[in-house]
Amino acid sequence: MEYNTYQNPLIERYTSEEMLYTFSPDNKFKNWRKLWIALAETEKELGLNISEEQINELKTYQEDINYDVAKEREKETRHDVMSHVYAYGVQCPAAKPIIHLGATSAFVGDNTDIIVYREALQQILKKLVNLMEKLGDFAEEYKAVPTLGYTHYQPAQITTVGKRASLWLYELYMDYEKLTFILNQMKFRGVKGTTGTQASFLALFNNDGEKVKALDEKLSKKLGFEESFPVTGQTYSRKQDFDLLYVLSSIAQSMHKMTNDIRLLQHLKEIEEPFEKNQIGSSAMAYKRNPMRSERISSLSKFVMSALQNLSFVSATQWFERTLDDSANRRITIPETFMATDAILDIGINIASGLVVNEKVIEENVKKELPFMATENIMMEAVKKGKDRQELHEKIRQHSLTAGHNIKKLGLENNLLQLIADDSYFELSIEELLQIVDPHKYIGRSSEQVEDLLKSYLEPVLEKHQDLLGAEVHLKV
Repeated sequence: MEYNTYQNPLIERYTSEEMLYTFSPDNKFKNWRKLWIALAETEKELGLNISEEQINELKTYQEDINYDVAKEREKETRHDVMSHVYAYGVQCPAAKPIIHLGATSAFVGDNTDIIVYREALQQILKKLVNLMEKLGDFAEEYKAVPTLGYTHYQPAQITTVGKRASLWLYELYMDYEKLTFILNQMKFRGVKGTTGTQASFLALFNNDGEKVKALDEKLSKKLGFEESFPVTGQTYSRKQDFDLLYVLSSIAQSMHKMTNDIRLLQHLKEIEEPFEKNQIGSSAMAYKRNPMRSERISSLSKFVMSALQNLSFVSATQWFERTLDDSANRRITIPETFMATDAILDIGINIASGLVVNEKVIEENVKKELPFMATENIMMEAVKKGKDRQELHEKIRQHSLTAGHNIKKLGLENNLLQLIADDSYFELSIEELLQIVDPHKYIGRSSEQVEDLLKSYLEPVLEKHQDLLGAEVHLKV
């Protein structure tokens, strides 16, 4: 590490090596050469005077890039694409005349961006599916464990630990739907020429427009894209970049919500994220177990969500067929947003794989609040014994006020049930009251809802993407 030079935290601390390589110069320049080979092959197939020997020569050096030559040439030309065309030509003297034939810089630049973004989105898909699997396992295991629901962060009707996790899971499923839709809709820039008119290629093919159209279609398919943009300027529409970051922002929103919930639950000591044996929570307070992984996700998620606005400005301010004020912005914003989302999902998988559920704490918290929530059911049981509903209501109101005073002012436990048991009007024993306030009677269809979600939504996803499951993540810090 260079300690006297700024280091990007995404690279040093958070992003996986796989994602870092995806956005590496080596991956970019190898894709440039892949595109030049595909262009030459397709032009040959459509009748241009290009030999098989020339193409084979290009293929020989596809992976063996002479970076030193390209770097020295760029010092002279101040043009990265032409420097790499020159370097490729040094290695491939026979193919030199036909490298980049008819193309503009955006041919390799924009098309490579799209290839790289698709690779990155596929990596995000892999990690998203693995996270969904982990959360599904957690929801299944705890689908019937009663816990206090919270509205406005105030105790509310009973839900279950697994049902709450299903809320997180379904939002990620919604993200999955967006991601797969965008992934399937991604279009290639293809072969469009300097301002998108394909004029240079029309000249190469002696004004045969059908061959130019076929060149665009055939080359796009060679690179794995069923469609290219039907029209472009010099660059493809930057709205596609916005769509990609929209998906990443959506994932970040879901993960921010999930980890905020976990942070609040850790404060309540009900659920905790993994805490390693030698992990330190605070430099001063040795006892602390801070939810640092969830906090990191929340922090990175804010960055990802804010990037979406950035790309909306880029898309909106493109002038006519081309303006270069998108370049520096995109070089920073898009890779770093993918890197941050990659880190978010890695940390999310780590958390979901090791969530600690403190069932005794959850049970005690339920016991503190459930008697108040069960008062309607208690009244109904007393009504069955012939008691007056209105008088019951007033008595329960008074007993509830007394119990609330005991809890808030005196620091005592909730004794509402005992107050009711001691009131002869109710004719309900403490044993009967405890049966009434069995928390499992108040969870509604929580368990069934979890089962339905897993069966109807999660299982088809996991079945479709079996080849992506089993991903291992390694946190750097």
